[in-house]
Amino acid sequence: MIGRTKKIIKRTLGIILFALIVVVGMVAFANWKIPRDTEVFVFDTVDSVPPLKVALVLGAARYLGNRQNLYFTYRIQAAKELYEAGKVKVFVVSGDNSRKDYNEAHDMRDALVEAGIPDSIIHCDYAGLRTLDSVVRMKEIFGQDSFIVVSQKFHNERAVFLAQHYGLTAYGYNAKDVGLGRFSYRTKIRELFARVKVFVDIVTGKGPKYLGDPIEI
Repeated sequence: MIGRTKKIIKRTLGIILFALIVVVGMVAFANWKIPRDTEVFVFDTVDSVPPLKVALVLGAARYLGNRQNLYFTYRIQAAKELYEAGKVKVFVVSGDNSRKDYNEAHDMRDALVEAGIPDSIIHCDYAGLRTLDSVVRMKEIFGQDSFIVVSQKFHNERAVFLAQHYGLTAYGYNAKDVGLGRFSYRTKIRELFARVKVFVDIVTGKGPKYLGDPIEI
């Protein structure tokens, strides 16, 4: 009986160890592959970004509790820099609007207008629930085969990688990143696994949760 119990424990530990090795391997591969394949398509300086008609600004909450969300603030600043440099003519702000009291796209549009960008050139994508949704909907809803993505570098890399998988031409303009803190630390950890999810979505043929009627821009 004792011998059988030891065998079960040993087998269980072996399975757990194997699973951990697989998970670590997947995380390591995804976080090597995505930055490597996109490194020449994401830019830190506005002068390096090729001019295109449309920029996609990826969503974030404007506030974290009663505090300003710097991820949001820096994305708005980066979008303004593109506009003032004449790199883009139109913006699509794409974010989560799954609750009546939460509307990332609306908040981004308001912030861009406050920053001096004309409301007439801003289009809201209220169904950008995930980065995949935002990227694919640029083609399926807004009719764009090429665009500039505005977010932090780690996010741009993932978005550009997804765009390339779907046959789109995308470049990233990197907004200023946020120093490590309680909220940004969790974001960085979450990104490690979000990159693994990219490959899971590709293998399973995952698409946007919502599509809809085309919008001409």
